[in-house]
Amino acid sequence: MNRLLLTWSDAGTLGPAPAHHGRRAEGDRGPVLRLLDQEESRYDAIVILTIPAGEAPSRALVERARARAARVELRVVDVDDPSDHAKLFRALGKLSAQVKRAFPEAAWATDVLLSAGTPQAQTLWVILVQAGILPARMLQVIPAAFVPHPHPRPVREVRLDIEGFPEIRALREEVVRLRAEARTRDTVLVGESEPMRALRARIARVAATDVPALIVGETGTGKELAARAIHEHGPRGRGPFVAENCGVFAEGVLASELFGHEAGAFTGAAGRRRGVFEQAHGGTLFLDEIGELSPRVQASLLRVLQDGTLRRVGGEARIELDVRVVAATHRDLARMVEQGTFREDLYYRLRGAIIAVPPLRARGGDIEILVDAFLDEVRARRKGRGLKVTREAMRCLYQHAWPGNVRELRAEVHRWGVFCDHTVDVGDLAPEITAAAAGPAGGAGGVARGPEGEAGGEEVAPLAEAVASAERAAIGRALKVHRGNISRAARALAIDRNTLKRKMAAYGLRGDEAA
Repeated sequence: MNRLLLTWSDAGTLGPAPAHHGRRAEGDRGPVLRLLDQEESRYDAIVILTIPAGEAPSRALVERARARAARVELRVVDVDDPSDHAKLFRALGKLSAQVKRAFPEAAWATDVLLSAGTPQAQTLWVILVQAGILPARMLQVIPAAFVPHPHPRPVREVRLDIEGFPEIRALREEVVRLRAEARTRDTVLVGESEPMRALRARIARVAATDVPALIVGETGTGKELAARAIHEHGPRGRGPFVAENCGVFAEGVLASELFGHEAGAFTGAAGRRRGVFEQAHGGTLFLDEIGELSPRVQASLLRVLQDGTLRRVGGEARIELDVRVVAATHRDLARMVEQGTFREDLYYRLRGAIIAVPPLRARGGDIEILVDAFLDEVRARRKGRGLKVTREAMRCLYQHAWPGNVRELRAEVHRWGVFCDHTVDVGDLAPEITAAAAGPAGGAGGVARGPEGEAGGEEVAPLAEAVASAERAAIGRALKVHRGNISRAARALAIDRNTLKRKMAAYGLRGDEAA
């Protein structure tokens, strides 16, 4: 089992020290290095966190730590005030998800050092660990003045007996809620664009109820992930989540998959089998590609939804059900109802609440966030060997229409993990992506042209290019208004500061140029 140490830097920040900071005693190397001095403190990897103002001083600490571990990383957390609980919680929640992907629990044992960082940061480590959001052991380094008396050892493990602390016990429900919210964010909704914020808000409202839900969206947008968010964020989160694709089975087989069958119900039915409705009892059943159901199965499904009971294929007994049904489709069910290919009564039974998952081209601002998330997956698979995407390659990603949506982008990023060593450049991208960036007939402008190669009337740029152009202009204007101050510009644009910095790099913008 590999060992990971996760700690804040204790090297201080640039500028005057806060009033509550005391001078470190002569010869005191600080809690991080004192921990690493211990014979039992041997780590395969160390991740040191700091805020932007502490990046320069922390590099010296990183160099000293390299003598204790083969792999040492410095991660700058985008928090300007390390005493702000809310900002720290958002940043550390996201970081915890990244750490779990990069250092999976099955292969890595994680230690968190509580002795470095602000009191607010130390408190949040305790919350994240106790809530199960960050699986880790908590360590405390005792100040040298108290060793060996009254503490016989310089390092001790911190354990919290929840039943022994009434104050902590009173917060148990809040911790459970935070765990559910963190799990939902980690599993599902990556992105900070306005469409994704609206989607998260709608899912939160729908999840709090028990009505059926219909998720609509193009193939590859993540409809099943939205369904999982509804399940995990709602009152049935502790029950089972069962997913079934209605488009992959023939009619007879699908009926057995959904409702189960008795022994001898048909050729090959050697024994009784519970269908997915029974398997999902007390939880959520996700029926993907609901538009592919045959009329006969539609009728059977409607009966189950109306009565709350089912009868297995070849059986006689009625079985009571307690299942929330969430369906999904990329088809226009309302149009299918008009055409007579989908039952109107079933349609209205399924669409208790409709959730539309936006296509990737409508949330272009999330591309680099998604790329970062998928690169974390690649890095975990490559055992820490990360990849960097050049500015030119990122521009090509912005200009691609992404007909396969997030699924296509994820497949593209994972392909880089096979064929790229350190850097991803334009030549490493799939041909269809570079072709979109080059424009029709090799032209860079992406102008719509007629069959003879002449411009067909007024020039029209591809939607992705128009969106990117508008986004670049908006960022440039925000930077100009705020005289190149990235933090203020990010707040004005209602996006994260790191997101703004990535967009500035992708568009070739600099804060001082905009000032």
